[in-house]
Amino acid sequence: EGNSDRRAPRAVKEYARKNPHSMAEWSQASRTHVSHMHHGDFYHGEKSMTLDRARNVKLELITRSGKTIVLKEKVALLDREVIDSMFMSKKALLAFYEKEIEDARKTGVMFSLHVKATMMKVSHPIVFGHCVKIFYKEAFEKHGKLFDELGVNVNNGMVDLYNKIANLPQSQQDEIKRDLHACHEHRPELAMVDSSKGITNFHSPNDVIVDASMPAMIRNGGKMWDANGRLKDVKAVMPESTFARIYQEMINFCKWHGAFDPKTMGTVPNVGLMAQQAEEYGSHDKTFEITEDGVANIADLETGEVLMSQDVEAGDIWRMCQVKDAAIRDWVKLAVTRARNSGMPVVFWLDAYRPHEAQLITKVRMYLHEHDTTGLDIQIMSQVRAMRYTLERVIRGLDTISATGNILRDYLTDLFPIMELGTSAKMLSIVPLMAGGGMYETGAGGSAPKHVQQLVEENHLRWDSLGEFLALAVSLEDLGLKSGNKKATLLARTLDSATGKLLDNRKGPSPKTGELDNRGSQFYLAMYWSAELAAQTEDADLALHFAPLAKVLAEQEQTIVAELAAVQGKPVDIGGYFKPDFDKLAQIMRPSQAFNAALAAASS
Repeated sequence: EGNSDRRAPRAVKEYARKNPHSMAEWSQASRTHVSHMHHGDFYHGEKSMTLDRARNVKLELITRSGKTIVLKEKVALLDREVIDSMFMSKKALLAFYEKEIEDARKTGVMFSLHVKATMMKVSHPIVFGHCVKIFYKEAFEKHGKLFDELGVNVNNGMVDLYNKIANLPQSQQDEIKRDLHACHEHRPELAMVDSSKGITNFHSPNDVIVDASMPAMIRNGGKMWDANGRLKDVKAVMPESTFARIYQEMINFCKWHGAFDPKTMGTVPNVGLMAQQAEEYGSHDKTFEITEDGVANIADLETGEVLMSQDVEAGDIWRMCQVKDAAIRDWVKLAVTRARNSGMPVVFWLDAYRPHEAQLITKVRMYLHEHDTTGLDIQIMSQVRAMRYTLERVIRGLDTISATGNILRDYLTDLFPIMELGTSAKMLSIVPLMAGGGMYETGAGGSAPKHVQQLVEENHLRWDSLGEFLALAVSLEDLGLKSGNKKATLLARTLDSATGKLLDNRKGPSPKTGELDNRGSQFYLAMYWSAELAAQTEDADLALHFAPLAKVLAEQEQTIVAELAAVQGKPVDIGGYFKPDFDKLAQIMRPSQAFNAALAAASS
């Protein structure tokens, strides 16, 4: 129920500038490029409209023989909602793969396929599977009947094929593997996910996730790994052209200007249209692989009026997307707010030639009038132009906010952080909720089982709480902004400075038992934060309150660090896993008597 505000925290950006990550050099002679479809994809097969009233619709396929197949019985739509109908042609996709595979072979560059099957759960595994079948065409023609009997589904990657043939007689397995291997003789080299294990780009559709794989390749000077563990130029195949072109634009830029320099480059925060399952990322339940030739309709459930219809063929992928008016309105408001608070220009990445985005442009222009934009730099540009404009600023150390739809929100919040910081894990991920609240993601990815295991076996917790520190700072900042609470604003600012010191002094947790762990990191944050609060002159009460704590923590630093280290190296009992015993946990997490006494004195 909220849009997305993602940015690199000041402390993290400053640390990256002082401690730049490695960036491979780019050569102007690099043959790396992106290949996408020029017809027959979703971009070229899209229709879009804005509703003039709330209505319920059904999705149906009227086959050539006149049969009606209801694909989805009911989708409830609101007044002023934007809806799209789009399809990707199977015939065009297969022809595209044939052409690009042959082009890679002739030109001697590696072939790689980049999809987002983890998010586009229905369409992208199909897109992936077609490529695998074309690449290993002769083997599939020869053994197709057997593969069908075994239930092989290469939409799940070659790993599915290998698993399904594992129970066949050895001689039959060997024959299939020989035939698969023979296909490589007249095919281009395949990019590898893990050269040492022989895992190719086709192993599994979620092994090469576009928003992670493309930035890694660009950071590597436009190269990916081959079967011998060498880096080589590559043809990056992204069938859907809608967003593929932004990567080509960045590649062109790097070929001309060289690699980005993390020490000097600007930052590109993102304001993303995400609320209420906006656009493609909300389309899983409205995406279908067409079973027969016919017409795909979006029709009014009550009146039968056909709102949009498209001629489709068997094997085509057809989908409906939607984005609610309230979500767009809130997105525009968030973009203006971020421009005002940051002083950065905002660029809406919208392509007037794409039907869906033409509808959005109309709404963005309309809703910008609801805000005071005096003194703000707000522009609307096509994705390619927006990328070029942003990169021209980035290399001059200038900052630019990208306001994008849902897919580009996902792609750009990996692409730019990986260039700027070397990782997207240290980004602030804020969801300002449409009802007025805020949600602050800490970057935690599950329960980190190996971390818990190390704690239980060796009493060392390697978990890095940087994400929590950053999220706490922006939640305090938001509280200060919304309620006019100056103490909250001051707490946020001093916490930011303390986090910067934590990074500069490298007081994050080490993976090695016996060295500083999460508990030590928490201590240093307390020491730095209390020192910042004691030193500031804006609020005398806060300075007075935190001065004694700052003094005692600084004096006791060596004692506290020694006490935290002394308990490590021995197993501990936390009294459970998903539900640990809180008293036991409190004792394990607070083993320093000196630190406990200092905190108790400060809170009395």
